[in-house]
Amino acid sequence: MVIEMMRKGLIAALIILGMILSPVSAADWPVFHGDEQHTGYAKEPSDFSAKTWYLSIGGIKSSPAIFNKVAYIGSLDGRLYAVNLETGSVVWSYKTEGAIVSSPVVVNGTVFVGSWDGYLYAIDTDTGDLEWKFKTGNRIESSPAVSGDTVYIGSDDCRVYAVDRDDGSKKWEFYTGDAVKSSPLPVNGTLYVGSFNGKVYALSESDGNEVWSYTSGDAIRSSPAFWNGTVYVGSDDGNIYALSESDGNVIWKYSLGDRVYSSPSVDTEENSVFIGCDDGNITSLDTRTGALKWSFHTGAPVRSTPALFENMIAVGSDDGTLYILNKYSGREEWSYSPGYYLFSSPVSSSPVVYGKTVYFATENGYIYALDSKKKEAPTSVFAYYIIAVILVIAGAVIGLRKVAGRR
Repeated sequence: MVIEMMRKGLIAALIILGMILSPVSAADWPVFHGDEQHTGYAKEPSDFSAKTWYLSIGGIKSSPAIFNKVAYIGSLDGRLYAVNLETGSVVWSYKTEGAIVSSPVVVNGTVFVGSWDGYLYAIDTDTGDLEWKFKTGNRIESSPAVSGDTVYIGSDDCRVYAVDRDDGSKKWEFYTGDAVKSSPLPVNGTLYVGSFNGKVYALSESDGNEVWSYTSGDAIRSSPAFWNGTVYVGSDDGNIYALSESDGNVIWKYSLGDRVYSSPSVDTEENSVFIGCDDGNITSLDTRTGALKWSFHTGAPVRSTPALFENMIAVGSDDGTLYILNKYSGREEWSYSPGYYLFSSPVSSSPVVYGKTVYFATENGYIYALDSKKKEAPTSVFAYYIIAVILVIAGAVIGLRKVAGRR
């Protein structure tokens, strides 16, 4: 009981103190999940390595997109931010009328992103000026995908939209019957997307007609990944499914044991698929058979999507930690918890890799740049909070002793 009272006292002190102290060429990552097939694989690492830094911009569930040494990321404050990768400084920001949890896509000088205000926005990457916006019937949590001259986006109004990339005019829409939070995946003329009605849809990119659909046991918010004729996707029924691109038949499925918010990432060279689960595990399976390769347990649900680079994967957990694991064995190579456990905030945003630097964000609004090669990370503001709290507690103890001595 004494320990519990001390813990509560420490937390209260931390809260009060926090209020007082509130404080070279590389492969781009221009779309959620890194590439058009949503593999999450950085195939061309370079020697680019920025200084470690952190930046506070407001609550973050959106995942960054990277193009030409600038990261684009949405915030719960309703703004889309452009951030210099080397310095962590804000280049520009654009304000929407709702929170942004959608992850941006960058194509030919334009960044596309959805907002809870129901609009899909097209914004100039250089100036941050609005090019056009397209209105859906409800808030947007889905991340857009671009194929040719078309932008595809899902909406909580139960529809998938195809929008002209140049002027924002609607080409077609498809009604699923429930919210579409999954991000569309255009491959070989077919668009794959999940819905809260539990179905995975394959739609014709040209006209939106249904090619096939597969019904899982619960809502699908996970975004599909594609490799070698197979569509991989997670479901709230606790399974990851490998579906045939031609007819949607199940090639294999694997029970992960709890809801799957995370989207699968595919190692195209080692026949491995990686996915997180609400049971706190990040799991590696064989892409061909669904056989378990390894599983690594974190301290909380894993709703982040893994990023693959060299022989590592980077993934965030709701325990507030970014983990870097060996992709072959699942062994932890390094981890970084910027909240130092006392101030931990979930990492539901998916990390991205640019050269030797890993970028990730926490729900309390901080973006961090880590040097993955040197295993270096910035000293976050929360370290100073903890030091200050220790000093406050030490001072309080000394004061109590003085008072007791006088008595």
